[in-house]
Amino acid sequence: MNAHHAPPPGTTPQHAPSVAPALDGASLTALRAPAVRHLLQLRARGKLSRTHVATTAQCLDVSDRTVWRWLADASADPATAVSPGARRATRFEITPELRVLLAYWHGNASAVHRELLARARQALTPPPPPADTDSSTPGPAAPPPRAAVPGGAPPTAVPLLDPVPSLATFLRAVRRDLTAGERAGYRHGPEAARSLDVFATRLRAWRNEVWEADHVQAPLRVDADGSLLHPYVTWFIDCATKAVTGVAVTPHTPTRASVLAALRSAIVRTDPYGPFGGLPEHVRFDRGRDVLSRTVSTALTALDADITVLPPYSPHLKGSIENLNHCATAMLFAALPGYTPKKPRRRPDRRPQTAPPMSFTAFTEELLAWAQWWNTEHHPAELHGATPLEAWQADPTPLNDVPATEVWTFTLEDDGRTRTITSHGVRFRNRDYIADWMTGQAGRKVTVRFMPHHTHEIEICDLAGRRLCTAHLADQATDEQRAALRHARTRRARRLRAEAEAAEQLRHTRFAPATEATQARRLDTVTATEAARELAQHPEADLTALALPDLIPPAPPPADWAISDALKARTRPAGPAPDSACKDTP
Repeated sequence: MNAHHAPPPGTTPQHAPSVAPALDGASLTALRAPAVRHLLQLRARGKLSRTHVATTAQCLDVSDRTVWRWLADASADPATAVSPGARRATRFEITPELRVLLAYWHGNASAVHRELLARARQALTPPPPPADTDSSTPGPAAPPPRAAVPGGAPPTAVPLLDPVPSLATFLRAVRRDLTAGERAGYRHGPEAARSLDVFATRLRAWRNEVWEADHVQAPLRVDADGSLLHPYVTWFIDCATKAVTGVAVTPHTPTRASVLAALRSAIVRTDPYGPFGGLPEHVRFDRGRDVLSRTVSTALTALDADITVLPPYSPHLKGSIENLNHCATAMLFAALPGYTPKKPRRRPDRRPQTAPPMSFTAFTEELLAWAQWWNTEHHPAELHGATPLEAWQADPTPLNDVPATEVWTFTLEDDGRTRTITSHGVRFRNRDYIADWMTGQAGRKVTVRFMPHHTHEIEICDLAGRRLCTAHLADQATDEQRAALRHARTRRARRLRAEAEAAEQLRHTRFAPATEATQARRLDTVTATEAARELAQHPEADLTALALPDLIPPAPPPADWAISDALKARTRPAGPAPDSACKDTP
């Protein structure tokens, strides 16, 4: 056999007994270049044999055919001898234009490949010949243009590849050039991509160093004063000890009052809130309007706590409270009556309940008992076998307490107005508030502090800000009156919704289904008589009927106009002719 050429086709090279390589993959790759250079030197001296190639292939843990291919590539291009077997730049790769198409098709790589094929076929189709109006004999008919992929992107957005890779090559490039997170993001959105990200773990600090706050909606409905509502839980957690420091439950969408109530219970360390609490150094929360309100920001600033407002769609930046929300759903809410794993619907849910709903009082008791169990008996993995209470008590960090009698000054709003005590009490928001302390205090100047959305009672303070008393709403309605008022409002709201739905049905337009490309055909056909009858029921729609043409009579027409005497009588009389002597002179 000639040593300067590869073995003839059809012959099977003789392999040495298979032996496991003694080196790792990186070392074998590094030995490829010296081995190929040695074989090229043997070929140059005319001493290269099949045995040399087989021995080299066995030492590098590759096949004989692979070594012969390396030698052929090095003979054609000596630069390839530097890194034999390295991937060349000619392989197909996913470009930014293809990434845009993958996002357009929501990660459907096969649909993108079909568009690439359609774009290539469209480029190969010859343009139609120009129309010849002088020729009497028609020429051969031009082939019809290729149709684009239905529902595809515009042809200008599809790159023209030459050649178009096969589907297997394209799918292999997608799996190679796109990460699993990118593929999931194209297909299911950013939330799916975020689930495949890697996040660092914050180092554990000390108690009250960082708190996190959030709202969580319980996936069940409770009976709150005769109405079935989805309750919300607002709570604070200490990131170092995983202790729930403060909780507030509202049977409706939480407001800044919920945040202030939870903050108050988190700071106070007396019963029934202690022993957790004190003033935090940092507080992290999302960009909710209730948390970003002026009242909450002022309260946290007055408590000397640094506020960290997290960017939107970043739950991983407050992992402690997000984990608490998940644990509450899995450990508590899932075991309560009426639990629905699906996200609560925006519209009223009229599906029958499998079990009678809990009362708001019972739900609050269950939640507070679970929070007590979490703090005293639960063993989070981050605490290495300790409970939040044990971790809190083992931390020697000193606590900065605020007396319970002074916490209200930081968690109430002040409208900034000065009011005068009258014989009817203090006037606030067009309602009167009275207290026993006000006896003999008529004429005194005071200020008012109040909890947002809780105006059944207010706090009366002097001009220096010292608390004087708590005033309650005068002439408060009875429970029966409030229930009757609530039912009347409910009936009115239902009637308005029914009328609005009926009006929407009148405006709703139905079209016939189509099986081919035709114009849309309406189905709500009415006769001319029916249209005239319905229009007659809405006379206010005719703006001409609302006009007042006789309010300001028109000016008289010119003398050369031919009009009837009836129209002349409806014009305003002509005024006296202007005096020429009164005209301005230059």
